Amino acid sequence: MFESLTEKLEKAVNKIKGYGKITEDNISDVIKEVRLALLEADVNYKVVKEFTNKVKEKALGEEVKKSLKPSDVFLKILKDELLELLGNNESSMDLSKNPSIIMLVGLQGSGKTTTIGKLGNLLRKKNNKKPIFIAADVYRPAAIDQLKQLGRELNIEVYSEGQGDAVKIVENGVKYAKENGYDLVLVDTAGRLHVDEKLMDELKNIKDAVNPNEIILVIDAMIGQDAINVINGFNDSLPLTGTILTKMDGDTKGGVALSAKHLTGVPIKFIGTSEKLDGLSNFEPERMVSRILGNGDIMSIIEKAESVINEDDAKEAAKKIQAGKMDLDDFLKQLKQIKKLGPLENIIKLLPGARKLGLNKISIDPKQFSKLEAIISSMTIKERRNPDIIKASRKQRIAKGSGTTVNDVNKLLTQFEQMQKMMKMMKSGNFKMPF
Repeated sequence: MFESLTEKLEKAVNKIKGYGKITEDNISDVIKEVRLALLEADVNYKVVKEFTNKVKEKALGEEVKKSLKPSDVFLKILKDELLELLGNNESSMDLSKNPSIIMLVGLQGSGKTTTIGKLGNLLRKKNNKKPIFIAADVYRPAAIDQLKQLGRELNIEVYSEGQGDAVKIVENGVKYAKENGYDLVLVDTAGRLHVDEKLMDELKNIKDAVNPNEIILVIDAMIGQDAINVINGFNDSLPLTGTILTKMDGDTKGGVALSAKHLTGVPIKFIGTSEKLDGLSNFEPERMVSRILGNGDIMSIIEKAESVINEDDAKEAAKKIQAGKMDLDDFLKQLKQIKKLGPLENIIKLLPGARKLGLNKISIDPKQFSKLEAIISSMTIKERRNPDIIKASRKQRIAKGSGTTVNDVNKLLTQFEQMQKMMKMMKSGNFKMPF
């Protein structure tokens, strides 16, 4: 997401670094690069024109002229204007009623049903809610089956009457939720291939029947600039309270995120960050801008780690690292914790400077983690706690038991030995960061 845009904006900023001062002539070249970068990222052309005009006007202002480092001030201008485009952080949900009702709408194929599962899972964890799903897409039996499958995976009940009157099903579902102590209702509505009168009439009738707290439009970020027409099409008939952009983790150019709020007035509340059922995140404009400008997103890494890593285990591991007493048993525990974070390359991409160091192109084979686990699991408790005793015959037994080679076992032991040396240096205070 945004990798091409980030690269091109960095080139524009680097060009300014070569200027002693900013003039009308040299800023025009830079603004042209910024304009092309945004257009190629699928940002709406009206937004691009307004954005670049503002940036140019501010770049020629007195603050930049007086600055000894015009590139730093230009970067701040870019950041401020990008934040202006994205709007304020409006990812909070109105969950004031009991039960609170969230109605999800969207075109067919936008990922609406999967997103219901992700959103229910997220709000259950963050807001301590007891959710129920209502299957109101009565035209596609596959959508009802998919929602039931998601319900089973998440251990969330699904209210369904099969095919029938969608409005009546939702009314009955909300009544059932009230009677059975559910305080959060998520309604999966029907989609179409395009916005039409029949679809909108049904959605308006559902809205009138149950008066939802939130009406959220789920939209596929990969449809590009047409997303604006889709948002406006739904918003003309329904009082949308927000949007969720799906597939923001893929090859999408991401321009819709920079256009949607500015052109429609409808805030982005969440973004889909993976296909997994925990792959939904609050839309945080500051973090998004930080990623666009190549500064990473450390807070997202921390939040992801906090959601999957046991705090007590983390503290115990930290103590052992500080004391230089981590053994292969501890190493195995850490590997299992890291696996919970998901694909490691996705985490690495969020590190500041990852793109400049080429880390954004790293591909880590998950099979390597499985191989390391298999090797350590094939060791005895005594071997894990005292790796020094692992000699030739033991290595052969471990390799055979793990389905690997003696060379693989040697590599693991060498890596572990290097890690131990580093921990001892950190403990003694002799360790210096290599930069």
